[in-house]
Amino acid sequence: MRGNAVAQRLEEAAAKLRASAGIDIEGRVVGIAGLAVDIGGLAEHLAIGDRVTLHARDGRAVVAEIIGFAGAAARAMAFGATDGIGPGARVTARLHQAGAALHVDDGWIGRVIDPLGQPLDRRGALPRGPRALPLRRLPPEATQRARLGPRIDLGVRALNAFATCRDGQRLGLFAGSGVGKSTLLSMLARHTGCDVAVLALVGERGREVREFLEDDLGPEGLARAVVIVATSDSPPLMRREAAYAAMAVAEHFRDEGKRVLLLMDSVTRYCLALREIGLAAGEPPATRGYPPSVFAELPRLLERAGPGPDRGDATGRITALFTVLVEGDDHNEPIADAVRGILDGHVVLDRRIAEAGRYPAIDVLRSLSRAVPGCNGEAENALARRARRLLALHADATDLVRLGAHRPGADPEVDAALRLAPRIEAVLRQGRDEATGVEETFRALAEAMEDAV
Repeated sequence: MRGNAVAQRLEEAAAKLRASAGIDIEGRVVGIAGLAVDIGGLAEHLAIGDRVTLHARDGRAVVAEIIGFAGAAARAMAFGATDGIGPGARVTARLHQAGAALHVDDGWIGRVIDPLGQPLDRRGALPRGPRALPLRRLPPEATQRARLGPRIDLGVRALNAFATCRDGQRLGLFAGSGVGKSTLLSMLARHTGCDVAVLALVGERGREVREFLEDDLGPEGLARAVVIVATSDSPPLMRREAAYAAMAVAEHFRDEGKRVLLLMDSVTRYCLALREIGLAAGEPPATRGYPPSVFAELPRLLERAGPGPDRGDATGRITALFTVLVEGDDHNEPIADAVRGILDGHVVLDRRIAEAGRYPAIDVLRSLSRAVPGCNGEAENALARRARRLLALHADATDLVRLGAHRPGADPEVDAALRLAPRIEAVLRQGRDEATGVEETFRALAEAMEDAV
């Protein structure tokens, strides 16, 4: 009997706790330093990731997130401008609040939204899905998630032949500025063989958003895509949240059993936002100014992409391409190194190739898909290896030819490379509106190399 009484009292206490979840509590701003706002009177009721509302002098309400604690004060960062907020400003929070979530719906396809799930395309309110999807979510259990699916047609010849991708694979797209990255992303969004595309524009220049949507992506690409936008002038929390929101949207469609293409531009700007948040929370800068939390958070995001839990033929998968901006074309900087170690392959865009006028400017000799052996036939793999060797020999022999040091007939393989490499380059050259399937790509490559020694 005593045990039953204890259980009953515990149930009553739990019911009271659930009932108290709708209670608002109030504190005050006690200090502001840079991007951080310190809040007094609420620390014992809040946790990392909770959201509070800052009330400005003009009556404006600004949502903020708890990013740390400093003594008895909770440290927050705002999702909007903090103008008009100072010491003594009122702060409200919901007791025992749920984590940040989006109510994703299939009606979001074709829409442009912000990281908080608000429409940006002036086409009315978004339909509200039946269940809340948390923005922060663990990836499927490693031993329970499905394996990669069959190869997927990306529609880009250089990728289909030399970095063949499988359904559910994750690739990094490494590029400096001005080498055609946005154009390549738009080609992938329009031509990849998937059910739905999710695009995250993280830290994009404001003036380029409409150009990308209307000129690069176009009505055809937008019709099957959900686009999440946080421009470069957005607070760091909004830029970080754009990556989480895009992943949550992609997971919604994956859980429905769909083939999802996730394009995130860029992981570098996501990490820069994490750096600003970490430094504001008081973390010490470690690797080239990045605090340790950046390198802890990065795999948590990237690992969420890929195959979902194994459900046989009903399994959904997220095929993802994450762009990495390499400063000064330095492919060994910390973010590039970390991303390369997490993902299933990398694609390198080279400035010299772009300057020579070949687009997409993909350096096939430095690009790699770790899933190639498992998705191509032996003849296709042999053809790609032979083409790589010819391109590598051509790159090595070009300077000798210019200096007049090459004698035709001295090395038959070099002669074949000088003859056939321009044909292979012609296969790799592709217009923005062209789309070529995987089988068609390998046929074109074989025809270009049909008289190889």
